[in-house]
Amino acid sequence: MAEGILAAAACQNGFDPQTVLMAEKVPARAKDMEKRCHVRTTPNAVEVARSARVIFLAVRPQDLAALATDVKPHLSAKTLVVSIVAGKSIATLRKLLGRDVRIVRVMPNLALRAREGMCAICPAKNATAADVKRVVKILDGAGRTIVLPEKCFDAVTALSGSGPAFFAFMEQAMAAAGETLGLPVAAARLLAEQTMLGTAAYLRQSGADLEAFISGVATPGGTTAAGMDVMRASDFAAVVSATLKAAAQRSAELGK
Repeated sequence: MAEGILAAAACQNGFDPQTVLMAEKVPARAKDMEKRCHVRTTPNAVEVARSARVIFLAVRPQDLAALATDVKPHLSAKTLVVSIVAGKSIATLRKLLGRDVRIVRVMPNLALRAREGMCAICPAKNATAADVKRVVKILDGAGRTIVLPEKCFDAVTALSGSGPAFFAFMEQAMAAAGETLGLPVAAARLLAEQTMLGTAAYLRQSGADLEAFISGVATPGGTTAAGMDVMRASDFAAVVSATLKAAAQRSAELGK
């Protein structure tokens, strides 16, 4: 995810990768990042905290407390911390990093790697409008960004954070069904994948009402209508709702 954000930053005019200092403990990965992304690396996160005015916090939730203990003495009101740590609230981040630190919480998704990410952000009360504008500008380089209240973040986590896996599961099911109808494996996946991609692109560009779009494709007595009859008679919508509810509940549990 951090690489996706770095790729987003690289899209900005005037971006100089040498202004980025990345903390990476694994030597092989640090060397790879230096070679591929032309950034500077250090095994010591404290070095980043001492020198950076904007810090992207991209660690596992279980590693946050130990990291915060090390870097907290080097952070101040001049520091903007952009956190993508899953499930960790602004209140928790302020407690661990210091109340003066300016914080913007981000819930990204894996599509950042393809520059088609979806990020929701929530600024802390002491974050400035300039902070928000800066973060949005960076993240928009790899997709779309929306500002939402923090109370929405469990739902965001379920819908867009976990969503790529749910869409991949749907694609897998469609491709497998295509295979049972006689399509070659590679062709079935391509047909399913491009259909999902193209439909999403059209809906984004056109802003079409979803129900009207479905009705327009599913002409009475046609093939799409026959398939939609099966979907509507099934528990499909209920399964999707239950899936997101379970993911949102788990997000809430992990944030405690």
